[in-house]
Amino acid sequence: MTDSMHGQKHVPGLLADIPRQGGFGPSTTKPWSSSPYHHPAAAWGAARSVSKVLISERELFAGTKAMLEMNHPVRGFDCPGCAWPDSNHGVKLDICENGIKHVTWEMTHKRADADFFARHTVAELSQWTDFDLEDVGRLTEPLVYDASSDRYVPISWNDAFTMVGEELRGLDSPNEAAFYTSGRLSNEATFLYQLWVREFGTNNLPDCSNMCHEASGRALTASIATGKGTASLDDWDACDLLLVLGVNAASNAPRMLTSLAHAVKRGAQVVHINPMKEVASTRTIVPHEVLEMAMFKSTDTGTMDVQVRPGGDLALIRGVAKAVFEAEDAAPGRGALDHEFLDRFTHGVDEYRAIVDAATWDDLTAQAGVSESDIRTLAKLYLASPRTIISWCLGVTQHEHGVDTVREFTNLLLLRGNIGREGTGPSPVRGHSNVQGNRTCGIDHRPKEAFLEALDAEFGITSPREHGLDAVKTVAGMNDGTVKVFVALGGNFVLAAPDTKFTAQGLTRCELTVQVSTKLNRSHLVHGRKALILPCLGRTEVDVQAGGPQGVSCEDAMSNVQLSAGKRKPASPHLKSEPAILGGMARATLPTSATRWEAMVDDYDLIRDSMSRVLPGFEGFNDLVRRPLGFRIPQAARERIFRTPSGRAEFSHAPTPDVIPASSDVLVLQTMRSHDQWNTTIYSSDDRYRGVKNLRELVFMNRSDMDDRGLSEGSFVDIVATSKDGSQRSLNRYRAVGYDLPRGAAAGYMPEMNALIGAADYSVQSDQPLMKNVQVRVTASA
Repeated sequence: MTDSMHGQKHVPGLLADIPRQGGFGPSTTKPWSSSPYHHPAAAWGAARSVSKVLISERELFAGTKAMLEMNHPVRGFDCPGCAWPDSNHGVKLDICENGIKHVTWEMTHKRADADFFARHTVAELSQWTDFDLEDVGRLTEPLVYDASSDRYVPISWNDAFTMVGEELRGLDSPNEAAFYTSGRLSNEATFLYQLWVREFGTNNLPDCSNMCHEASGRALTASIATGKGTASLDDWDACDLLLVLGVNAASNAPRMLTSLAHAVKRGAQVVHINPMKEVASTRTIVPHEVLEMAMFKSTDTGTMDVQVRPGGDLALIRGVAKAVFEAEDAAPGRGALDHEFLDRFTHGVDEYRAIVDAATWDDLTAQAGVSESDIRTLAKLYLASPRTIISWCLGVTQHEHGVDTVREFTNLLLLRGNIGREGTGPSPVRGHSNVQGNRTCGIDHRPKEAFLEALDAEFGITSPREHGLDAVKTVAGMNDGTVKVFVALGGNFVLAAPDTKFTAQGLTRCELTVQVSTKLNRSHLVHGRKALILPCLGRTEVDVQAGGPQGVSCEDAMSNVQLSAGKRKPASPHLKSEPAILGGMARATLPTSATRWEAMVDDYDLIRDSMSRVLPGFEGFNDLVRRPLGFRIPQAARERIFRTPSGRAEFSHAPTPDVIPASSDVLVLQTMRSHDQWNTTIYSSDDRYRGVKNLRELVFMNRSDMDDRGLSEGSFVDIVATSKDGSQRSLNRYRAVGYDLPRGAAAGYMPEMNALIGAADYSVQSDQPLMKNVQVRVTASA
């Protein structure tokens, strides 16, 4: 055993081979032939083994019933399944499959209790699949790793907090610790978390935004001085054209399908721009249209599909802008450009025009992978639309030039004044329930001075000003020894981060790892010399503190904040709420702190009182959040007040990036979720919307690319990725699956394919891992 393993008895599975997910037992899912795509991939999985599901049909029924009971705008419950806004118009049955699955997953009757951990060593559990780990059920009491037995054993809450405090106080610098959040935290817990970390003395606050929408926030801040989209759900209901880029709504935000269907029904144009033609761009059954649902009547969710090259979105949108300028030249002053808006509210349009004029159609079409004719058709739709929204997700942001691409979206919107009017604006799609609220309420490794000044004034502390570590730099720090303590509030960091083995190795080099979780996952088994598992209440469960029953708030993808209160009995009497766990760790770390940690844990209203004095737009927070539908955080950009250095919306002037691989045998692979998956949680090995049954070790490919490599449907293949630094990583004996993808494009599932992404593979613009731009070679397995 090497010194770097700290004398641990086991080698975590991730440092060798990750157990594969197949062979789970009998299936309770529908036959694969009932999916929207009839695909032979199902046959290969069925021949190997049959599928098992994490949630049974009986449990799904119970989860549906619970969702209907809790999903009431007055009583208040924020579904953790995604960040799509609730309807402002009293829509009934505003629930979706994802939400039901997640609530059911949380409400399971299975338990990972002390008896379970007494029966299994960490070395044994490391060989289990991730599916089987989560299938054990809810964690029931705090646990500490015992190296002598290689087991997690019970520990009291006070002793756990004491261990955290002693370890943190013993560091040479607060910057030797990193504090991660997955986005599951409520606003109140988020505020306590960042307060504890900053009073301790560091801005090392990596979060899942670093891996998902960091590019969106940086781009929008530079362009219009807000890190969020400006469009609301009412704007979606009023727009005439909706451009949806790099989004698979059916899996990432299923309730978004309702808005798409309604837009098409009222005559709006809905254009899906994505390398993969997903089922979300075709049709859907809207749950709250009860009669239509009873008749299995579906509704169109799109009017046009554009299959862009991976990373080619900037070139595509620049082509649309080029056609807009040409239309203005052909008929000056006839409405192609909004001259009044450009003159009053923007800066840099002439320089942008020069860049667009210099771009040739040949170059734009080659980089976009889309014909000039199709780009001009898209431009005609834009020119004919009085009100346009551009919406996007990770298919756009997880590229080297993600920031430039999002800024290009803003450029196009600015040309026709499509910001600050009804039915217009940029609208990023967040996939996690409160990841946007986390950033609003202080989880930010690059905090703004105004926020720190207000925080310091409220609590009488001196927050650090030096920028902290993001997710990528935290992994590097764990590996080089500069990060010695890692605290995670939710999530499964080792599988969510890129370069899985490198991340796992870093965690094992820590002195202490702390995981605040609801269920067992891989990150509990890849741990530091000391390790704690601290189980918390789920969103669905009643939270009672000394001050009585408590509610928490969350912010959705469109800046709406609402109160959420669980209704179910906690899975164990030994669980603590996230604020209670954070308050306990904070007091143990800062024993002489004047901050009223205990009082705020007793009564979350006190947390909200402080938030109302620190966070712009939260004035009167306790009253606002108790409104039946909560409130929307004000945004100056919606009022056409752009608080950039120039006081205007800024055009960006980035060059058109070259996204075509240098070698013709290289494919650009994008990692993604399957339909039956929520982040790193895999409910089953099925992906019915893509026609796959009981198979995750696959790579989707253009059929001509398969032919070029001598591959047939279902062939075993090896996938080799070459990193920016020249290092290589591989996955072996995956299945090749033909799919409707552009030439040169490929796709596969995360978290399995995160192993292909090297530590050097991140954007210099956003520091995001390049999860949608993995350069690979695919060959037949020996």
